[in-house]
Amino acid sequence: MIVLWTDALIFLLIAMVIGLGVVIRGKEHFRRPLRRIAASRTGMVSLTVLLFFVAIGLIDSIHFKASGDDGNDVISVLDTWAAPMRRRGEKTYSAPFSAYGYGKEMVTAADGTARWDYPRLQYGGAHLSDPGTQLAADILKKSLYGLFQGASLCGFFWLMLWGIYAARQKPFLHGSAPAKSALAVGFAVVTIGYALCYLSLYYHVLGTDKVGEDVFYQTIKSIRTGLVIGTLTTLIMLPMAILFGILAGFFQGWVDDLIQYIYTTLNSIPGVLLIAASILMVQVYMANHEEAFTSVVVRADMRLLFLCMILGVTSWTGLCRLLRAETLKLREMEYVQAARALGVKQGAILTRHILPNVMHIVLISVVLDFSALVLAEAVLSYINIGVDPTTYSWGNMINGARLEMAREPVVWWSLTAAFVFMFILVLAANLFADVVQDAFDPRRAGNG
Repeated sequence: MIVLWTDALIFLLIAMVIGLGVVIRGKEHFRRPLRRIAASRTGMVSLTVLLFFVAIGLIDSIHFKASGDDGNDVISVLDTWAAPMRRRGEKTYSAPFSAYGYGKEMVTAADGTARWDYPRLQYGGAHLSDPGTQLAADILKKSLYGLFQGASLCGFFWLMLWGIYAARQKPFLHGSAPAKSALAVGFAVVTIGYALCYLSLYYHVLGTDKVGEDVFYQTIKSIRTGLVIGTLTTLIMLPMAILFGILAGFFQGWVDDLIQYIYTTLNSIPGVLLIAASILMVQVYMANHEEAFTSVVVRADMRLLFLCMILGVTSWTGLCRLLRAETLKLREMEYVQAARALGVKQGAILTRHILPNVMHIVLISVVLDFSALVLAEAVLSYINIGVDPTTYSWGNMINGARLEMAREPVVWWSLTAAFVFMFILVLAANLFADVVQDAFDPRRAGNG
C-alpha cells in the first residue's frame, strides 16, 4: 500500500471528524442542532448525496503499487474496480452508447473492399453482430437487468437493517419522513449507479474522448479531485481563520490592527497571480528533484497538495472578517460581561462563550467555501494553473472540451458529464449548507 500526501491528509481529516463526533456526543448544545438537521428532509437527502460522493473519493484514495498489465504504476482501489473502463480504450471519439466511431474513415470490409464509413468500436457494443437492429433492444435489456440487480442489492441491505431493528425491538423508520426520503434517494442512487456500472461492461455509457478514453471513468475519477480541493483547503484555512478572527475581535487594540494588516495585505495580492507563481515554483522544484518524483501519480499529487495549500492561504481572510465582526458583537453581550466580572479567565471565555456562538458561521462558511473551491478548481484548470494535466478533474475535462465544442460534429458529452456531476455535488453542498445554517444559528434555537 502506498500513502500519498493527500491520502494521509484525507484520513487525518476523517479521524478529526470522528474525534469531534466523540467530543460533542454528550453536549446538548451540539446535539440539538444535529437533531434539527436529522429532522430536515432537505438536509438528509443532500447529506445522502454528499456521502455517496465521499464514499467514491475515499475508495479512490487507497493507493497501492500496480502489477501485471498495469506495470509499476500507482493505482487506487477504484482503478481496480473500474479496470474494464480504464483498459478498454478506443481509437478516438465515440458517442455515448454507440457501437461506432464518431468520425468517418476508410474501413476495410470482410471481402477486402474499402469504403468511407464509421468504423466499429473495438469494445463498445462489440458483442453485437448487427448494431443497427440490436443496439436499442440490447441497451434496454441490460439497463433493466442492471436496475434489477441494483434494486436487489438495496433490498438486501434494507432487510438487514430491518432485522437489526427487529432484534432490538425498535420500529424501523416509524414516522421518520426525513430518514425515509434519505433511504429513497440512496436507493435511487445505488440502483442507477449499479446499472451504469453494469452497462459500462458492454458500452461507453458517456462516450470516449479524443484519445479514446472512457468519459464515465474520467468523471468518476474526478470526484476525488473535487473533494480534495474542497476538504483539504478547508483543513488548511480553518485554523488561521478561527484563531485570527476571534483574537482580533476579542482583544482589539494592536492585536486587531496587526491581524487586519495581515489579511488586508494578503487580499491586495491578485489570487490568480499568487497561485500561478506557486504552481511554477512547484514545477521548478520537481524538475530539479526528479529522483523524488519517479511516478506520474506522485508528481500530480504533489501539485494538487500545493494547490490546496495556496488556496487555503488565500481563502481564509473572508471567514476571518466574519468571525471578527461576530466576536466584536459577542464580547459586549451580557453573559460575556458577567463572566469577566466573575473573574473567568480569558481563555475560558473564548472557548466556552465565544467559540460555540460563532460555530454556525464557521460551519456555513465551510460548506459554502467547499462549493466555491470545487468551482475554483474548474476555473483554474481551465486557464492551465490548476491541477496537473494528468490529473483527472472536472476542470481538465472542461478545459479539454473547448476545442471539442468548436469541431463539427460537436463532441458534447465530456462537457456535459463534467457539468452534471459538478452541478449535483455543488447543489447538494449548498442545500446542506442552508440546513446547517438554520440548525446551528443560536438565534433560531428556540424555533421549532
